[in-house]
This record gives sequence, C-alpha cells and structure tokens, in this order.
Amino acid sequence: MEIKCGIDIIEISRIKESIENDTQEKFKNRVFTQREIEYCENKKKQKYQHYAARFATKEAAFKALSEKIPDKYAIEWKNIETFNDSNGRPQIKLMGIEEKDIENIDVSISHCKEYAVANVVILFK
Repeated sequence: MEIKCGIDIIEISRIKESIENDTQEKFKNRVFTQREIEYCENKKKQKYQHYAARFATKEAAFKALSEKIPDKYAIEWKNIETFNDSNGRPQIKLMGIEEKDIENIDVSISHCKEYAVANVVILFK
C-alpha cells in the first residue's frame, strides 16, 4: 500500500481573467468538463471561486498521480473531473486514466475571496 498526495493553490483572479479574456471559451472548454462548467456557472457571483477550486483540484490530483504515470503528457485537464457527492463532499472522477491500482481518493477543497486550494490524497494498492 502506498499513499501519494498533491496540493495546489491558485489565485482566483488568474482563473477569472483567463475565462473573461477568452471570448471563444477555449480555456474553459479545454480545462473543464461540461458538468464542471454547469456547476460553476450555477454559482453566479461566486462562480470564479468554484472554477479556481476545480482547477486547483486537477493540479493537486495530477501531482498525486504523477509518479505513477509513465508519461506526464498522457493526462489532459478533462481526464480529471471534480464533482460533489450527494452530501456535498468533493470527489474526483478519473477518465481515460488507468485506475486499477487506486484503492481510494480523498479530496479537500477550500476557497475564499482571493485564493482556492485543493488537496488530493490517493491510496494505491
């Protein structure tokens, strides 16, 4: 059994600027899944905090997974999707990534006015 963790912090203003300055929505559609976009857009005034939190989660997950992946370019942004379970707890779904050795994934996300942070812990068999 092996435990790997990743953490990331991002300035919400950087994500807001990337989204607002991208008139063709290339950034948003390259980084976020449709389910993530719908979730964040429903948050109205706080949508950029939620986008930033999901961005940080993807980065943290990549860091936790990176040692187990032979080619770091094999993972794309949309291979990691953040969603909330029925109790509102954040979860991640790995898509197109070999999961056979993963026993459990724990995700923690937080955000305030200026920053979003995420921590991902993965338990490997």
